[in-house]
Amino acid sequence: MDAHNLKSLLEAVRSGAMSPDEAERQIRWPSPFEKVGEYATIDHHRRLRCGFPEVVFGLNKTAEHIEGILRVMKRQGEGCLVTRVDPEAAEHLKRAFPEGEHNPVGRTFRIRREGPEPEKLGVVRIVTAGTSDLPVAEEARATAEAWNCDVALVADVGVAGIHRLFGRLDELRGADVLVAVAGMEAALPSVLGGLTDCPIVGVPTSVGYGAHFNGLASLLGMLNSCSSNVVTVNIDAGFNGGHVAALIARRAGLARLGRPPSAGIGLDPTPNNGSGAIEDQRRSLR
Repeated sequence: MDAHNLKSLLEAVRSGAMSPDEAERQIRWPSPFEKVGEYATIDHHRRLRCGFPEVVFGLNKTAEHIEGILRVMKRQGEGCLVTRVDPEAAEHLKRAFPEGEHNPVGRTFRIRREGPEPEKLGVVRIVTAGTSDLPVAEEARATAEAWNCDVALVADVGVAGIHRLFGRLDELRGADVLVAVAGMEAALPSVLGGLTDCPIVGVPTSVGYGAHFNGLASLLGMLNSCSSNVVTVNIDAGFNGGHVAALIARRAGLARLGRPPSAGIGLDPTPNNGSGAIEDQRRSLR
């Protein structure tokens, strides 16, 4: 553990965000990583460095390998998120971890962190152009929710019927970040960028016909957006979109609460003590 991580732990103990026992456990932990059999090496200090624990990419992993990884992570009291879980692996994980939460549309599996739920921090709204974009959007939603953001989904409001979007703009106002998930020509992020004053994280999807080139047309459309508040992640990368949105939203939430961005590094910055932090944030935006 370096000096920065140690200082973060001590500040967390002083503020009451972390118990002395938990700080002692993290300081005593003998290694920043741990091998799981011959198939994985878990990064235990990811939360200390980056603010969030390691996420398991489930694609091409056996159900048994995923279970083994989660058991080690769960032993350390970490919340666990698995993305791209196929149905067979999901059934295995639900039997192994009855407390887990499976999102069959988003193909995610989540085990919540031990202890009381932290106060939600930062406001993320996820918008899809069509219903076919929902698997990617749900992956983004599961990710932002795992990082304790206030998240909601507005689905099927693409430009082919743009009046649908105009009818739901009130649901997007006050968001710290919008995640725009779209296939085809992917015009939705540009439209949202011209109607709102917050960052737009564009997530292109592989939804489209032949000349769409499995998402390449959507990717290029978002990269060429004339709206200056649009940034873009990879094709079908719902996790990346939700993760980046959560990073931005949490910093915005901390700023409204008068806390430095470093308050969110390595810990949950606002314990669930009934303080209503998310309502305070919302009121400050009205």
